[in-house]
Amino acid sequence: MRKRGDGILDTAPAGLGEAAVPHYHGHRQRLRERFMEAGEAALADYELMELLLFRAIPRRDVKPLAKALVERFGSFAEAIAARPERLREIPGLPESAIVDLKVAEAAARRLARGALEKRTVLSSFSAVMDYCRTAMAYAEREQFRILFLDKRNALIADEVQGVGTVDHTPVYPHEVVRRALELGASALILAHNHPSGDPTPSAADIRMTKEIAVIAQPFGICVHDHLIVGRNGQTSFKGLKLI
Repeated sequence: MRKRGDGILDTAPAGLGEAAVPHYHGHRQRLRERFMEAGEAALADYELMELLLFRAIPRRDVKPLAKALVERFGSFAEAIAARPERLREIPGLPESAIVDLKVAEAAARRLARGALEKRTVLSSFSAVMDYCRTAMAYAEREQFRILFLDKRNALIADEVQGVGTVDHTPVYPHEVVRRALELGASALILAHNHPSGDPTPSAADIRMTKEIAVIAQPFGICVHDHLIVGRNGQTSFKGLKLI
């Protein structure tokens, strides 16, 4: 018995020659080293997925499974954002690996949110957009999210107000303003995703945004922007002069 380069004990009897060594012998260690030396940009989506699967599946070649996940959902980001019930449809993917994928998704959201909490939100539009893309762009259902801001445009709260279907989320403008008053917010940034990938605003999106702005205005609450994110891009109502 000898220790392989990836830290797993190789139980192949001595003397059987190289034919007895799995074809992925040493692959895990080489992939880890390449990641640490060159960063995530040096890895394909399926290779980054392999790194996540290593811990949950310690004694198996996970490359075929990693490739299957990326192919099924379209990308690394879409795979970790997939709902657990959809991940469970992948043959050979254990529950422990699904937990690890969802932890990776949560970590990405925490990192993006941290960039917002340390600064005045409006001072970094790119950080706001990055956070919304990380939080929602690859979700399979529409989500309507609100960033509640104080008088200095610092973040008070970030809340998902509703989750709908693949192309619709019910939004109640009076409820949005009521929640802003409860939190003592002075301004709002609205955001939602388009699971279709196309971030073009619909007529309903425009109508709903204007209705929220009209109801909020008498209370001194300003709607700074409405962002739509999708896997194919993002849209700002302010940038389109819709607000």
